Amino acid sequence: MAEDNVSIPEFSCLLRMDPYLKPYEKDFERRYELLQKKLLQLEEAEGGFDQFTRSYKTFGVQRQPDNSLFFKEWAPAAEALFLTGDFNGWDKFSHPYTKKDFGKWELILPPKHDKSPAVDHNTKLKVVVHTKEGERLYRISPWAKYVTREEKSVIYDWVHWDPPQPYTQIHPRPKKPKSLRTYEAHVGIASPEGKIASYANFTTNMLPRIKDLGYNCIQLMAIMEHAYYASFGYQITSFFAASSRYGTPEELKQLIDVAHSMGIVVLLDVVHSHASKNTEDGLNKFDGSDSCFFHSPPRGEHSMWDSRLFNYSSWEVLRFLLSNLRWWMEEYGFDGFRFDGVTSMLYHHHGIGFGFSGDYSEYFGLQVDEDSLVYLMLANHVVHTLYPDCITIGEDVSGMPALCRAVEEGGLGFDYRLAMAIPDKWIQILKELKDEDWNIGDIVHTLTNRRYGEKCIAYAESHDQALVGDKSLAFWLMDKEMYTNMSSLGPMTAIIDRGIQLHKMIRLLTHGLGGEGYLNFIGNEFGHPEWLDFPRVGNNQSYHYARRQFNLVDMDHLRYGQLYAFDRDMNRTEDKYGWLAASPAFISAKHEEDKVIVFDRANVVFIFNFHPSKSFQDYRVAVEVPGKYKIKLDSDEILYGGHGRLDHNTEFFTEGQSFNGRSNSMRVYIPCRTAIVLANEEIDYCY
Repeated sequence: MAEDNVSIPEFSCLLRMDPYLKPYEKDFERRYELLQKKLLQLEEAEGGFDQFTRSYKTFGVQRQPDNSLFFKEWAPAAEALFLTGDFNGWDKFSHPYTKKDFGKWELILPPKHDKSPAVDHNTKLKVVVHTKEGERLYRISPWAKYVTREEKSVIYDWVHWDPPQPYTQIHPRPKKPKSLRTYEAHVGIASPEGKIASYANFTTNMLPRIKDLGYNCIQLMAIMEHAYYASFGYQITSFFAASSRYGTPEELKQLIDVAHSMGIVVLLDVVHSHASKNTEDGLNKFDGSDSCFFHSPPRGEHSMWDSRLFNYSSWEVLRFLLSNLRWWMEEYGFDGFRFDGVTSMLYHHHGIGFGFSGDYSEYFGLQVDEDSLVYLMLANHVVHTLYPDCITIGEDVSGMPALCRAVEEGGLGFDYRLAMAIPDKWIQILKELKDEDWNIGDIVHTLTNRRYGEKCIAYAESHDQALVGDKSLAFWLMDKEMYTNMSSLGPMTAIIDRGIQLHKMIRLLTHGLGGEGYLNFIGNEFGHPEWLDFPRVGNNQSYHYARRQFNLVDMDHLRYGQLYAFDRDMNRTEDKYGWLAASPAFISAKHEEDKVIVFDRANVVFIFNFHPSKSFQDYRVAVEVPGKYKIKLDSDEILYGGHGRLDHNTEFFTEGQSFNGRSNSMRVYIPCRTAIVLANEEIDYCY
């Protein structure tokens, strides 16, 4: 079988799992046929997707074995192309490209007399584009591997990156984790100092913390180069360049290598849903036309994001984007991707002004952008075929069925989707309801309402909830008292007490019940006291809120360390028992009046008492497996800022009394605002 062929479709499996998809069987068949057609075209025209996705080795600038330099670009609307830069004294006409078929342009620079390359490492270049209208445009190669900006400049420069001693990664990729515990991080804010932090800082100071916290996956944001720091990395200008504001490409390679040495996989937050409108240092109007990589307006513009939209039906756009994925995997050693803005890609309306009700008709038909959809299928098929342990996560708010099913089943091929309704629910509850009015059934429904057979990444809050204009969970719970009353040297105020306890409970409930993976945003594990706001005109270019105050964790007299310790032990407990890798939980109790939730997952029993004041002695709890149970995690421990009301030497023995749908039960003391995890001492939990 050729590498590009996917196996015979198995739509029947998908339709058996969800019979309500039966009316749309033809849609799945059509999507699959379009994928097959694209793969066949790649086989015939390019020798297969393996070769096609290595185009980063032929486009842009490539050093040949004899040290000559080969330049290649795609600029279909250009009249002529020239190369200029430090190497030729910025002569605009001395080095013309030769026009080739299909809008390609090529140039070869022989080596200097001393046999060294004609363009020195770390010197500047520009492509000069002559348009049919007589314009002369200065452009950065779309394939540029490194771009920098002078301190007082607005525009980025293309810098030739070919170091004499490139960093060589020595540690193998870790195996794909069974339970994905993800630390979502931004390199630039990963320091208490009011500045842009570096790759080196992250390697030295953050990686040991992440390892200690028990996360086995890092999701790095804002790595692909973006001219505007405050865009949070979502307005990409150079897709092949690792952001120079944090350091060099070699330092990023070292960061990933060191993470691998710790057994941590690293995902790239990849933005293929849109691109910056910048022309001088972006893709926009690269060849002078309003299309090139994008659809012509209005289809090629996103009205809300003020950005350009790719033309996924274009052969060269597919080459560019698929090679981009391959580049980050091969050159930097990333282990997978979190695809941003998938909802915008899937629909012609981009989700703008469209409220998804869950009606299946919303996911099929003319509103679906099949070019984008097939691109995502193709991207997932390619990376999973080339890298079997690759992890892909889709950010889709619409609930597209089969997003996380294999392409052979008619799915889009993602490993996980983000459970985006969960953080919204927690924020809504904290904003609108008193504790005694929490709807326990509604909370449980939100945490468990996911498509069967499609893995979800659960999170109580991500970067979205940390941004200025919103508040993190800790800020919603404790607000201004976090500045004055977080000392552990004195008694807790009522607000801090409530906030500390609920912060832990919300995160553990999300961790245990909400998905097959878990995500935390940098700093939220210890209840970071402030929102996130990047330097911009509106805040006088201040870095005060564009940082994470890890110094607070290291101060023994502050309660931030207590939240950090709970987050660490929550992850370590999961690592031992493996509930994220297990089947969905069996919920045996969701008691509205008592505010109690009980469920078991992976033979571990979770008990939550959200009641603000009522504790329960001898509360009957349902369990399936008989035996002796002991406390393995207790949010009320003094170590975690709790009140120490539970005796950890207590052994809970089951009774042969069936209860709430389980074969056995036992009696447990559950204090108010406490979460407990119990495990059966008589079970071998190797998973």
